[in-house]
Amino acid sequence: MSTTTARPTAENGAPHRPTKNRASLLASIGGQNLSLIGALVLVLALFGILNDNFLSITNMQVIAEAATITGLLAVVQTVVIICGGLDISVGSQVGIASVVSAMAFTSAGSNALAGIAAAIGIGIAVGILNGVIIVYGRVNPTIATLAGLAAYKGIAQLVSNGRAQGYVLNNDLFVFLGRGKIAGLPVMVWLLIVVATTVHLLLKYTDIGRNIYAIGGNDTAARLAGININKYLVSVYALIGIVAALAGILLTARTGSGQPTSGSEGLELKAITAAALGGCALKGGKGGIGGTLLAVALLGCLENGLTVEGINSFWQNVAQGALLVAAVVIQQRRSGERAIGLPA
Repeated sequence: MSTTTARPTAENGAPHRPTKNRASLLASIGGQNLSLIGALVLVLALFGILNDNFLSITNMQVIAEAATITGLLAVVQTVVIICGGLDISVGSQVGIASVVSAMAFTSAGSNALAGIAAAIGIGIAVGILNGVIIVYGRVNPTIATLAGLAAYKGIAQLVSNGRAQGYVLNNDLFVFLGRGKIAGLPVMVWLLIVVATTVHLLLKYTDIGRNIYAIGGNDTAARLAGININKYLVSVYALIGIVAALAGILLTARTGSGQPTSGSEGLELKAITAAALGGCALKGGKGGIGGTLLAVALLGCLENGLTVEGINSFWQNVAQGALLVAAVVIQQRRSGERAIGLPA
């Protein structure tokens, strides 16, 4: 007497594991991230076909190094956007930290630690100042940090007379930060990995991260739940100041001197664009570090590819602006919110 063994199917009640596992994997990656991965692969393939050297290891390292500063700022921009805020002044914060690091280094007799400590100190002060103005001055974050964009840029130009300051490449620590490698990867990239991983773990696995999402999602409910919103906002802006200072130190190490504006202008647009492309809802409460890093990689490859192909650098600004608008439009469509001035 023969017997037949029924195969596990949806009809006889047994789960179809491959489909379930595949769906679980796709859900964990996220539709937004899958779109970014697809776009990144497309950009890599396109410029790889146009230029044989584009996909070389050397050029990939160039892209990674160039994207590090943007990546650092995009990571903390993600945090503040999730929290329901925004920081348009991050580029100017990088500039002032870069100048201070080089000037303190020179004044302290070529002491790299003095330069780094001074930059971190000014970063914390600027970040707390932004937070205090927003929280206790009750100023809209966009307006407050837009004012900071102009003010911090002006301060950097005043203290430096609008010129590059100092020379740091005679110091081993600055050379290591700007040009050193660990296990084949630039030190700058390792620093981005450490910061991004730390922030990701903070957001995903701690009460602090859950509270940040709660504040951005519904600040009234968060306040009623006992979350000290003021403390969180000031702390988040202080974190931005610290990471912007680190970016300023890396800018100094990479260029060899303190840069008041060169290398830092436009960083705020890149950081916000990366965060928005990565899935951050500009109204707060949604976003993640993984998507932001994918967007940073996409922007870095696009910028490098356009440069390698000799395309006018002005088009890079056009591309960034277009990508930011596209990201916001996609968010609005997905949320189902009515556009201003248009019927529902």
